Amino acid sequence: MSEEKIIQLTDENFAETVKSAGKPVLVDFYADWCGPCKMAAPIIEKLAEDYQGKILVCKLNIDQNQDTTAEYGVMSIPTVIMFRVENDEIKIISTQTGFVGATTYQEMIDEAIK
Repeated sequence: MSEEKIIQLTDENFAETVKSAGKPVLVDFYADWCGPCKMAAPIIEKLAEDYQGKILVCKLNIDQNQDTTAEYGVMSIPTVIMFRVENDEIKIISTQTGFVGATTYQEMIDEAIK
């Protein structure tokens, strides 16, 4: 299991974690009650394993972290956002809302790390 490869984000640690990553950061905005989020979870875990060292993979529970969820305009889940830090500012590279499958998530990552 690659659970240790995935960082659990909170409103409190979001900005610091993303800014200190030194590489693109994939954040899975999810909720425990969300069926499509549960379908995405094993894909996100596999991506954390496959891209270890190239990106940072994180999860953020929207029910427990509503400030960050609102800040990035997450209205439905799962939402996966790729972030990058430029000039000490957190920038969105790409966003996917809804369950889109492994290929789309891989494309997001590949675009971010090229």
